[in-house]
Amino acid sequence: MNKRLFVLLILLMSLSLIGIIFVQGYWINNTVENNEEQFSFNAKQILISVSNKIQYREFEEMFFPLKEILDTINEPPDNKTLRRLLNISIDNTTKSFDYANGILEEDYKLFSSFMNFNIDTLRLKNIMNRSADIEAQKNKKEISREGSRSKLFRIRGLTDLQRMDYEIVIGEIASFIPIHRRVQKKEIQYLLKRELAERDIKVDFEYAIYSNALATKVRSDDFSLDYPTTYAIPLFVNDQGISKYQLYVNFTGKKQFVLSTIKGMAILSILFTLIIVVAYSSALSQLMQQRQISQIKTDFINNMTHELKTPIATINLALDSIKNPKIAGNQEKVQRYMKMIREENKRMHAQVENVLRISQLEKNELNIKKEKQELHEIIEEAITHVSLIVENREGYTKTHLGALNETVLANDTHLTNVIVNILDNAIKYSEEAPKIDIYTENVKNSIVLKIRDQGIGMGKVAQKKIFEKFFREHTGDLHNVKGHGLGLTYVKRIIDDHHGQIWVESEKGKGSTFIIKLPLIS
Repeated sequence: MNKRLFVLLILLMSLSLIGIIFVQGYWINNTVENNEEQFSFNAKQILISVSNKIQYREFEEMFFPLKEILDTINEPPDNKTLRRLLNISIDNTTKSFDYANGILEEDYKLFSSFMNFNIDTLRLKNIMNRSADIEAQKNKKEISREGSRSKLFRIRGLTDLQRMDYEIVIGEIASFIPIHRRVQKKEIQYLLKRELAERDIKVDFEYAIYSNALATKVRSDDFSLDYPTTYAIPLFVNDQGISKYQLYVNFTGKKQFVLSTIKGMAILSILFTLIIVVAYSSALSQLMQQRQISQIKTDFINNMTHELKTPIATINLALDSIKNPKIAGNQEKVQRYMKMIREENKRMHAQVENVLRISQLEKNELNIKKEKQELHEIIEEAITHVSLIVENREGYTKTHLGALNETVLANDTHLTNVIVNILDNAIKYSEEAPKIDIYTENVKNSIVLKIRDQGIGMGKVAQKKIFEKFFREHTGDLHNVKGHGLGLTYVKRIIDDHHGQIWVESEKGKGSTFIIKLPLIS
């Protein structure tokens, strides 16, 4: 794949993934904001409903005592008389209201200590006059029916003007009652819980009533005016829309509730996004791997071409020399050139065999028959294959065979090739005279073979990839080290087939040690 095209493809995939994550994040954030707005709207509606119900409950409680007083007199009383009548009437009245979580009981008494008891007597006169007109128009049948009507029905039967007059007068009277006697904690808790339940909102809350920014006794234990999700509503609003009381509510579980509404979709969204990220990472890894394999294969072809080019050229030169009449008559030179042709042919044949062996191993077509073998004998046999090359480079191969038990189940040919391949690498990657030491030792039920050289060594990355197909440590553009990255792959496959292990320990400039561990047999 073209490098620019590859980079462009990676860039497009990355931008697409970032775009998907951004869209998912935007959607989740937008949904949270919408749900918070919806929660705020519901919270305000709840407070309005609670405020209205508290105010209506107070009106209903005080309406009947007041009406009973007015029904017993013919003219509007003065303030002194009204105070006395209202005190007597309400002192003897105890209201009980049945709620789902218990009984709320409170006697709503007007205290005689109020000095400035200013009641709008004009409103009272209007109430009495309108009541008198209505009563005069009723016949006996209607009066009889009136007695049987429920209190609630009687309140609903008020005209708008009557109700307005009663609300104003009752509001003026109630304003002299302390707030903790006008509304109790249990009532606020009950109404808030019921309103939340009706809207299927499950959150904790704290509440408090303030009078002109001053705290009152009506408050929950953990209420804080500075809480970020605090909502407020006026209580006991008069006919001019003015109120000196405010009900504040903290919805302490707002954040958790809002998040819970999108939890399912958010989890699915995050899950699918993670799947896309994993798929993207896998695809990117595959692309990188394929590109790396493509590059390795290209290097392999170049190396193989280079290695085959030399023996082919040598064979051609040798054949041309044999054709020369001067050489053809010299049997010694002919034999020399024939030997060169044979050696170069073996060299090419060995390279092709290496490729074929790897192919057969990958397809599980390589039939490896194993028998009892003495590992030390296989090591000595392998050394003979490289001894001439080592001697030619003025190096050495020393054995330190300390294992007392050396019997393994192995294929002597393939195991010999394994050791030869490792020795061949030790020779090729030694810039000076190759110095190779071979050790064996017994470790429990295994024999450990170590082949140590003093060559150029390899880095950490190369140690992890050294057994991968086509991999070769980079030594520059020069082909000073022959090979095509298949020898150690073959070694790894053979050792695996023998149920053994192989790894390498190396340091740049200090050489490498290949370690093979094979199971022993008795």
